[in-house]
Amino acid sequence: MRRLVSETTLRPRQLILPLFVAEGAQEPRPIGSMPGVVQHTRDTLRRAAAEAVEAGVGGLMLFGVPATRDAVGSAATDVDGILNVALRDLRSDLGDDTVLMADTCLDEFTDHGHCGVLDASGTVDNDATLDRYAEMALAQAEAGAHMLGPSGMMDGQVGVIRRALDDADYAETGILAYSAKYASAFYGPFREAVDSQLTGDRNTYQQDPGNAREALREIELDIAEGADAVMVKPALAYLDIVKAAAEASPVPVAAYNISGEYSMIEGAAANGWIDRERTILEVLTSIRRAGADLILTYWAAEAAAWLD
Repeated sequence: MRRLVSETTLRPRQLILPLFVAEGAQEPRPIGSMPGVVQHTRDTLRRAAAEAVEAGVGGLMLFGVPATRDAVGSAATDVDGILNVALRDLRSDLGDDTVLMADTCLDEFTDHGHCGVLDASGTVDNDATLDRYAEMALAQAEAGAHMLGPSGMMDGQVGVIRRALDDADYAETGILAYSAKYASAFYGPFREAVDSQLTGDRNTYQQDPGNAREALREIELDIAEGADAVMVKPALAYLDIVKAAAEASPVPVAAYNISGEYSMIEGAAANGWIDRERTILEVLTSIRRAGADLILTYWAAEAAAWLD
């Protein structure tokens, strides 16, 4: 009876699995702050991706961990860079069996850890960064990504990427815009996952946690610039933003159930304080109930198996 009248559905197709692949890795590297998550080798990435698709997940979001970094994130646009090589691997293996997504941001690739290039004063240069994003977007589209995820929160990033894709005949490559990405304390484990070189913070270009109306303005701007879907990140501390976005957006809304949220639950479950499976499904259901059409979560493949 409860299943019959349930108001909120949670299905594997609504879940997107983030995956990390490390250049030069000979075996998977465990991420200490994210139990169960690893930096993959190219081979183990291919196996994990195939298993996730077999479980029914709707998409894969790929992050690269390069061996070397520089001030402009050159590895992000190198045709032989780890992220682009891995995209080609997965597109070759999976074809159109899933939606293959790529993180279109420089932070993993810069030696300063910021999401953009810096000017002479050490401040992120918004417009110079847009040029790099356009180059990165074309490299990822050429490598086989179906959808790009610009996550740097630079003003105008969606429009620049859309024009670059269209001009290069990649009109069918979609954009999942990180439209409301907050300057959150919950990103800590992720920075270990990508071996971030960041010192300081990203408060000048990520959103103030106290602001809600600003998020809606950012979402409206990204849609106007050509976003095919928009995202709120993090998810759990911003379910009110997810709800507001879902009510206002004419395009699908995604929410990223991020690393810190994952780690809290895994830590509590490891100590026997909560029922792990029930908690995970409750959390994912809450994000769907708030209005998210899509959920990026490190539990995607595991939860998909439970749901089916």
